Amino acid sequence: MFIHNKRLQYTVRVAAPNPGLANLLLEQFGGPQGELAAAMRYFTQAVSEDDPGRKDMLLDIATEELSHLEIIGSIIAMLNKGAKGDLAEATQTQADLYRAINGAGNDSHVTQVLYGGGPALVNSAGVPWTAAYVDSIGEPTADLRSNIAAEARAKIVYERLINVTEDPGIRDALGFLMTREVAHQKSFEKALYSIQPNFPPGKAPVVPPYQDLYFKMSQGAEPELGPWNQGKGLELVLDPQPAVDGGDGNAAVQLGAEQIANLKTLARRTQSDPSVDPVTGAELGQGVSTDEPDL
Repeated sequence: MFIHNKRLQYTVRVAAPNPGLANLLLEQFGGPQGELAAAMRYFTQAVSEDDPGRKDMLLDIATEELSHLEIIGSIIAMLNKGAKGDLAEATQTQADLYRAINGAGNDSHVTQVLYGGGPALVNSAGVPWTAAYVDSIGEPTADLRSNIAAEARAKIVYERLINVTEDPGIRDALGFLMTREVAHQKSFEKALYSIQPNFPPGKAPVVPPYQDLYFKMSQGAEPELGPWNQGKGLELVLDPQPAVDGGDGNAAVQLGAEQIANLKTLARRTQSDPSVDPVTGAELGQGVSTDEPDL
């Protein structure tokens, strides 16, 4: 059961309206790294989680993400307040009103006209929110790693949003939200490492020896060596020629006699004649002559 508290988790103070900045902040309202995506990701994971500790953690963080959605939505609404009223009541001339909302940039005129200045469930480019942002797969070790990455991405987006505004109240609120992403990342890491072993994900055993091989797949200069391609737990293979399993590298399938005969008939019927060089429609469009050359 959810109970709404009318007060925000963190106080929102906006110095002045700014529709352009409001449009940028939509990235954390209805974008892939935003608060709604995070809340839905963790809530759906929690519903199917069997471990009581992880279930509580996921529900707590999912609920907090909803409170962050409310904070971001409130900031967007405050930034749009002036333009919202001007547009709704038409208190300015058409030209002045157009300049006021279009001059803010970042397609803010789109959100003003379509959504009346409210925090719509779209990203900063106007792309609607989608459940495809929720990438849970139902395996705790895989989902926790995805959650850690999601919190890291969200933290970076908040950093960028802080860098584009001088409003001290907004910077303060965004700083709080950015910091909570770090706190959530810590919780997810603790939960991941409390599962032992937690790598590789899932139950099925890996196939030796491929789990310890690093294939150099690019041609040219010698590879830059590091722990990502050689050293403890990894063996660098400089020339991974097909097929690495020792086979001939060809695809094969066992077929019955009738199927083999049908395939041979098909091959004969659709065989290309390399001696024929017909004039194509494209060549006719270029004015290529269809006349046979003189012998």
